[in-house]
Amino acid sequence: MKHYLILGILIFLHFPLLSQNFPSKKKSKLPKELNEVSGLYLAAPDSLWWHNDGGHGAELFLTNSRGELLWKEPLPGALNRDWEDLTADGQGNIYIGDFGNNLNRRQDLVIYIYNPASRKLDSILFRYPDQQLFPPAPRNQNFDMEAFFWFQDSLHLFSKNHLRQGNFFTKHYTLPAQPGTYTATLKDSLYLKKRVVTAAAISPDGQSAALLAYWFKPFLGFIPITPADIFVLTGFEGSDFLKGKIRRQKAARCLWPTQFEALDYIDPASVWIASERTILYKQKMKRRRLK
Repeated sequence: MKHYLILGILIFLHFPLLSQNFPSKKKSKLPKELNEVSGLYLAAPDSLWWHNDGGHGAELFLTNSRGELLWKEPLPGALNRDWEDLTADGQGNIYIGDFGNNLNRRQDLVIYIYNPASRKLDSILFRYPDQQLFPPAPRNQNFDMEAFFWFQDSLHLFSKNHLRQGNFFTKHYTLPAQPGTYTATLKDSLYLKKRVVTAAAISPDGQSAALLAYWFKPFLGFIPITPADIFVLTGFEGSDFLKGKIRRQKAARCLWPTQFEALDYIDPASVWIASERTILYKQKMKRRRLK
């Protein structure tokens, strides 16, 4: 009887929450191949590149804006240890961040550089200047990474803090957007109360950037809810993204643990975000207008 009561409560709460997940009516299901979608790069309004999280194949997926699969691109020579985000430069190169580091133990962090036209594959190997222990003490485990973008010949990375034991700071690192082995430069940090960063993007005009962040919390003590927000960064000078104005807006409120891990700009006023498949929700992409 207890199990039926809990199930009834979940179903009752599920329907109103569904209507609140994404206020925008622009949404599409993603193909079944993208059940653990983790990165997004918008090459054109109707050409979207995606990838899955770690444990899946080393391959990219191209869809249109309706979520229909157009092409699957394997990357021979690459490994998907823990792919987390996608970005691209102005020369047709796609950067794939294999830097997921949930246990803070990895010493093989890599960003792949792939050109779909030439099918050339290069890589950037890197480490963090402020990590000496693998892993560090739980309170200092802020070396997971799920978010980056390309801007002005550099890659800008934003760390994901520990969901339960961290201090909710995201750290901004930079790397040269060139093949090689580097120590990243720690540029800045930002406190995001009860949010951890899972994706980042910069607007086509370079005047704003966005961080997608979420948290997990129990509702009524036992019902899991995942709130996600978009932090819009504007008014910055150069690449000092965290020193400008910061505006926070709701991205989603979901009943059941749901990972929102993909983000890119459509235009300066709107973005796509995507979530992976869960027990209650299929993988999907949503359009969100920025306020």
